[in-house]
Amino acid sequence: MSNQKEKERTELHKTIWQIANDLRGSVDGWDFKQYVLGMLFYRFISENLVTYLNKNEKASGNKEFSYENLSDDVAETARKQVVDEKGFFILPSELFSNVAKKAKSDDDLNVTLENIFKNIEKSAQGTESEGNLKGLFDDIDVNSNKLGGTVIEKNDKLRKLINAVDNLKLGKYEDNTIDAFGDAYEYLMTMYAANAGKSGGEFFTPQEVSELLTKLALIDFGNETVDEKGNRHIPDKKRVEKVYDPACGSGSLLLKFAKILGKDNVKLGFFGQEINLTTYNLARINMFLHDINFEKFNIAYGDTLKNPVHWDDKPFEAIVSNPPYSTNWDGKDNPLFINDERFSPAGVLAPKSKADYAFVMHILSWLSSNGSAAIVEFPGILYRGGAEQKIRQYLIDNNFIDSIIQLPSDLFFGNTISTVIMTLRKNKTDNKIFFVDASEEYERHGIKNKLMDKNIERILDSVRFKIDEEHFSRYVDVREIVERGYNLSVNTYIETEDLTEVIDIKELNASINQIVKRIDELRKSIDEIVTDLEGEQDE
Repeated sequence: MSNQKEKERTELHKTIWQIANDLRGSVDGWDFKQYVLGMLFYRFISENLVTYLNKNEKASGNKEFSYENLSDDVAETARKQVVDEKGFFILPSELFSNVAKKAKSDDDLNVTLENIFKNIEKSAQGTESEGNLKGLFDDIDVNSNKLGGTVIEKNDKLRKLINAVDNLKLGKYEDNTIDAFGDAYEYLMTMYAANAGKSGGEFFTPQEVSELLTKLALIDFGNETVDEKGNRHIPDKKRVEKVYDPACGSGSLLLKFAKILGKDNVKLGFFGQEINLTTYNLARINMFLHDINFEKFNIAYGDTLKNPVHWDDKPFEAIVSNPPYSTNWDGKDNPLFINDERFSPAGVLAPKSKADYAFVMHILSWLSSNGSAAIVEFPGILYRGGAEQKIRQYLIDNNFIDSIIQLPSDLFFGNTISTVIMTLRKNKTDNKIFFVDASEEYERHGIKNKLMDKNIERILDSVRFKIDEEHFSRYVDVREIVERGYNLSVNTYIETEDLTEVIDIKELNASINQIVKRIDELRKSIDEIVTDLEGEQDE
């Protein structure tokens, strides 16, 4: 990335931080995030539509065309065509830029915005894009008392917000700086997650962890080659059909595929499900802000374990997820689960108080035969007994686990625990599992540990080639794992490096004697100086 681009990004982050501090007031930071993101989204889809329509008209020879300056009546005639192509429609008078221009003199700004948001959502009703736009503005309650007790106070807050977002230097949509919208979103999410603790952090996986998970899922083990010198080459997939996250949060993990591969190289789109309504809305907004059009994503709302939505879209070639750790689920209380094709192969269900392996089994079931999955997990699932041990046995005996990677502690917002990554594959040839102890692969940044590029690359190279490295990685035969009771804890197979300094007692004593001798000499010198000074005073 160029210095200019990095400078622009820093400036953008600074401005967003300022908006948040200036406008937050009595609104809780995590709640207010919705208002900033919602207004950012409103600006984005307005500019997206204007650019699309202007470009088409100018290509047809109408060089002076400007959708922003068109009358609503003329624009209305193209509504159906625009909705078919873009998935939504906005009248010229209701575009973000035109509303921002009039905001200062609009005493009913809250009503204006409320109607516009309803109209944008209504424009998709009965069309293919309805599900992707429905409820997207629900969290931007322009009449909420959080914005103020009176209409005047509410409108004052909304005016400041719309002006601040209008002044954000996001570049022109047509200048290929669209990543600025996505970057603004990611920065806001990171900022609020860091400041909101669990209430924000549980919805957001740090970008570095997202990158590691995505790249792990893209290693193309099925296309290994060996050159004439005997060097092994295992490439990364350059394109995939479909990507999926069963607990997608705000969608950041899915969008890493767009960033790494390019969105057009995810041929059939981005699929996810999210149980939290607010976060589900954020995920869909995030898709739009990263310029993923409505026909290329399908984010569903609901409980993935109980009511999975994407039955008809499976299997998936790449699955990434950071599901909730040790959360409750119905388990054996739901009589349908033991015969559910996702969970039944293990012959036992995950405990009711720990749904971790329910997510693992769901992911495995929906993974394609040539696909890879990378899942962030709580370490307890590697060694706990009972039903979890039986599910581990099923996964190990059937050779589905590729790697177990111990991550550093304190990477995630809202908690400091050490987590692990489990990778799954159905097309393994070796009956072994690769273990990596990456607990020291980080740098401290502010109040959190952070995976740096060099840390990510070291982990990826290790997993790719399965090379043993003392105190860091080991490729373990399944027979040894069976002997150890199907325990998958990394420290069971990789010895931690002993960094305790060996002390030579004789050398230490000699050093102490030298120090004592030197102290005696200094004391003697000080005594002499004091004696001399006292003598001078006596004179």
